Amino acid sequence: MDKKKQIKVTFLGTGTSTGVPMITSKHPVAFSNDSRDKRLRSSIMVSWDDCNYIIDCGPDFRQQMIRENVESIKGILFTHEHADHIAGLDEIRPYGFQMGAVPIYVSERVLGKLQRRYEYIFAVENRYPSAPKVETNVISHEHSLRLDGVEVTPVEVMHGNLPILGYRFNDVAYLTDIKTIKEEEKRKLQNLDVLIVTGLRKEPHATHFNLEEALAFIAELQPKKAYLTHISELLGFHAEVEKELPKNVFLAYDGLVVEN
Repeated sequence: MDKKKQIKVTFLGTGTSTGVPMITSKHPVAFSNDSRDKRLRSSIMVSWDDCNYIIDCGPDFRQQMIRENVESIKGILFTHEHADHIAGLDEIRPYGFQMGAVPIYVSERVLGKLQRRYEYIFAVENRYPSAPKVETNVISHEHSLRLDGVEVTPVEVMHGNLPILGYRFNDVAYLTDIKTIKEEEKRKLQNLDVLIVTGLRKEPHATHFNLEEALAFIAELQPKKAYLTHISELLGFHAEVEKELPKNVFLAYDGLVVEN
């Protein structure tokens, strides 16, 4: 059996769909001087050896790649089609200059959404010369895949009424935009070292875990450590909220690196 790879997670963004601070916001968190309260749209980079895989490619992708000095990527895995998770796809062009086509891993439904939104990227004829090029890999929650020696297990969760994908890399799992999950999918999340999961705000929300739901989910799965992401300014100040959390649960913040 191959030796299990060490997984490193870099939080590229930890904010909700509007980012934090939100445009026009008068919430106290919007005026925080704590850098951990400045949140780009949610995305992570999962790395091992010399491989970097991105989960989601939102509108802040360019800024995130420059900030983290990411010189190469091996591919992008998408969770779902909402703008805060796909709106940076055009920004992959510099990586395409290096590698030709950038591999993307995407469900059949989300691929259809990308093809409509980015028709010029997926065009077969009369392509604009500098349009990004992608190598499409259709995936589903029914089958695991292996990327550069690491088993990756897609996990279906429900974002309100929309089925979307989370991902488990060895013993690290990332579930964004989750509201509910079926028992058979939950079984894929046993014996985790690290669980990363949405904790949007304290008040209930129709399509996302609030803090209470996220903590209950973490307590049920009992990972060694858990990190909350996809955070709204309505959750409160980073420094204050983290004091209220169980000892193995932390608020993620942009630029945080977790190794397992």
